[in-house]
Amino acid sequence: MARTLLDWCSEPAKPQHREEAQAVAPQPTLPPEVQKPKEVSIPEAVKPKIREPRKLPPIAPDNLPPSYFVSAAYDGRQKKAVVKLYEPISGQLYFWYDNTGHLPYLLTNLSEYELGKLDRVVNHEGFDHFEAVEKTDPLNDRKVTVTKVVCKDPLAIGGRPGGTIRDIIPEDYPKVSESYIDPKEIKVWESKIKYYQTYIYDRQFLPGMIYEVKDGNLVESVVQQADENLSRIREIFKDCSVEEREYAEMWAKLLEYPAPQFRRAAIDIEVYSPLANRVPDAREGACPVIACSVYSSDGDKKVLVLKRKGMQSGDPKLTVGFEVEFCETEEELLRKIFNVLNDYPFILTFNGDDFDLRYLAHRAANLGFSKREIPIEIGKRVCLLRYSIHIDLYKFFFNRSVQIYAYGGKYKDVSLDDVGCALIGTQKIHLDKNFGDLDYSELAAYCLRDSEITYKLTSYDNDSAMKLMLVLARIASMPMEDVSRQGVSRWIRNFMHREHRKLGMLIPNAEDILTKKGKTSTTAVIKGKKYKGAIVVEPTPGVHFNVSVMDFPSLYPSIIKVWNLGYQSICCNHPGCKTKKPIPDTQHWVCTEKRALESLLIGSLRDLRVRWYKSRAKDKSLPPELRSWYSIAQGALKVILNASYGVFGADSFDLYCPPVAEATAAIGRYSITQILTHCRSVGIQVLYGDTDSLFLKNPTKEQIEDVVHYTEHELGMGIDVDKTYRYAVFSSRKKNYLGVLEDGTVDVKGLTGKKKHIPLFIKDAFNQMKERLAKVKNPEDFEKARKDIANIVRDRYNILKRREWKDNSELAFHVVLGDELSSYTKTTPQHVKAARILQKSGKELRAGDLISFVKVIRSGQQRGSAEDNSGVKPVELASRNEVDVDKYIAYLQSTFDQVLDALGLNFEEIIGLTRLASFLGA
Repeated sequence: MARTLLDWCSEPAKPQHREEAQAVAPQPTLPPEVQKPKEVSIPEAVKPKIREPRKLPPIAPDNLPPSYFVSAAYDGRQKKAVVKLYEPISGQLYFWYDNTGHLPYLLTNLSEYELGKLDRVVNHEGFDHFEAVEKTDPLNDRKVTVTKVVCKDPLAIGGRPGGTIRDIIPEDYPKVSESYIDPKEIKVWESKIKYYQTYIYDRQFLPGMIYEVKDGNLVESVVQQADENLSRIREIFKDCSVEEREYAEMWAKLLEYPAPQFRRAAIDIEVYSPLANRVPDAREGACPVIACSVYSSDGDKKVLVLKRKGMQSGDPKLTVGFEVEFCETEEELLRKIFNVLNDYPFILTFNGDDFDLRYLAHRAANLGFSKREIPIEIGKRVCLLRYSIHIDLYKFFFNRSVQIYAYGGKYKDVSLDDVGCALIGTQKIHLDKNFGDLDYSELAAYCLRDSEITYKLTSYDNDSAMKLMLVLARIASMPMEDVSRQGVSRWIRNFMHREHRKLGMLIPNAEDILTKKGKTSTTAVIKGKKYKGAIVVEPTPGVHFNVSVMDFPSLYPSIIKVWNLGYQSICCNHPGCKTKKPIPDTQHWVCTEKRALESLLIGSLRDLRVRWYKSRAKDKSLPPELRSWYSIAQGALKVILNASYGVFGADSFDLYCPPVAEATAAIGRYSITQILTHCRSVGIQVLYGDTDSLFLKNPTKEQIEDVVHYTEHELGMGIDVDKTYRYAVFSSRKKNYLGVLEDGTVDVKGLTGKKKHIPLFIKDAFNQMKERLAKVKNPEDFEKARKDIANIVRDRYNILKRREWKDNSELAFHVVLGDELSSYTKTTPQHVKAARILQKSGKELRAGDLISFVKVIRSGQQRGSAEDNSGVKPVELASRNEVDVDKYIAYLQSTFDQVLDALGLNFEEIIGLTRLASFLGA
């Protein structure tokens, strides 16, 4: 073909996007309210071209050009699975309905004859028919015949409180069985998999990939450039086994195909509240929606505003660069919002599941809108759109694996303000007046900023967030809505399920695995754990210069691959395997005859990242756009790989197998111990070791090469230098250290001073210490730094003792109220005690509110309720004299003790000016 898909998929959706007007940033401090109301006259930006109204529902034509499989669902009205296709040239979403007659089902070990005795099954309104099918039983490594119970709709199988076929089978069969049968022997499999996922697996569709509709059928599209790269990848993996090559090629195909430009809009709503400190309940929708902002890839920057009596126009400068459109009634406002939701194929929100979309749906219902007029489908935890794809970015950025491995822990709190500031350098507008006192201009500017941040979180770095979601959808075989909301354990579970189906294997129930292979053989060192965990080498306290940190790239994925770990292979049934490959420090063994799915899938992902994507992401000979795509792909692999052991070791995981988790940890301990012994034998001083890293003091280049060679040849795994510290400071505590890189960056591990909830007064002192340590170049500098750090600690101590801090807010702890106050009955955390005091003072509080409190002196003479003498007070109600200085001094000491110990300093001596004063010459 004349152009590759990479060419046309990088084109913007038509009509062409407008050049973004440079928005004038609203003033941080909004102007005071104008005293006299006057006629509204806010300048409007040039409106974008009017797009033809979208036909709803957007049924795909019999022939549709290459489009992206972005979602799938079950349409209860059509009683069919529906695939949602994004066509990037038109920027439209199309629905393609199943044309094969595929139906939902479950599997059971009862025969058709036995099931035929169950009247509640055969007479169930959702029952269709039985089929006998052959499957492989992975736990027992044998072929079995099971019965497929096919139903007319998914709710007949499960998803209702009672009366579903998956419940009826084990309940009723013991009553009609010709002989006694233990209910535990009656098996039902694959009944809890969502139907649209079953449909994806059975049709072997690949979410996120490119398809065409040809003569009404959905078929894969081929991208020439991607196929050429697959040939190169096959060559790289020619030394691997056939199975490994096949899986590497499978993953590579998913990752080599390009991504489109996503036509999308971010929205944010504002709701009137009669109480200044109260956020309206999204499940009630009792208060009017007064504004909605739209910020889109089409160039739309618009705020829909409800006209209200007594409102003032405000400063027109605040609305330069975007359009403000007024609505006479709230009904008009909601209809225009719904038009936006129906028009754009992708709608972005930040916490839209719990607030924006949920509120809009309930509010519209309260105003008399019919269900057909409201394009929002409300679930218990999510809000989906009938004709578009809703991405709630709060859920995506809340994902711990995404936060740490994709974004490097750049943000700590998952608020729009914090994430926006950390990733794109843009914050919400901070108000200096009550929300209810804003004029039209202030309201519009405030509202637009939120949707602007939401949109730009997906557009910065060449649309990296949207592309990351697409790549993860491909790997996980999940719709984009699901992958953006669910954790890494669901992603891994789904691609494991996909492979089971593809290979004709039964997907075992969690209890089946635990019954067959649920025992562990080591004793946990940490209370509450089920088995012995990772090794931690005792640290060598003190300050050490030129410290190299050697790290296993993806240690646990490497172990899973090299040792063939998986629920099928661990403690297998083959008599000869037990003695051939025992697991060190356990009573387990692994199969030497067959590869486990986990080993093949995780191992091939790891190898593909190491052998292809890491280098391609750094290859400056590639075009920047392609290099960016490879960076996103290798980042997605990193997210999956680094979380894989935690998933396989979590008892909440569907395919959790305790011996697999135990064996992985045991081999990790064994590997670190072997390398530690080798390092010592060649004269390398190991200062510290933790899980997958070793800290080596001043090693030579030759010594590092020796360690790398030993690890590769003796253990079959890779190890390399991850970073080199100019110097590192270790305390006597494990998992607590501070390292300074050559560029002055300070890494802090496990130290209290970096914790999220620490008061600003102490955090600032800790940061001062870090800044001072960053300046140290050699041991001589370090002696001067010790004296300065002692002065920092002494200064903070004296300010506390003299009660000379600037404001009580410096001493405040900030904790979010997780639930409604009434739900705290068994335990009462300190922030809840403070919240109850606030409530008594007349402030309305709801779940999600940030509670700021200080520690105060308890009075033995004080009477009243427990909250009145709880040792905490809301920061706005506490006086300077009430603050419990001793508590803050103790907190200061616990924060610094860990570092002072390594520096050879003592908190008591610093504040007492005893022996330390003479030692430092102070």
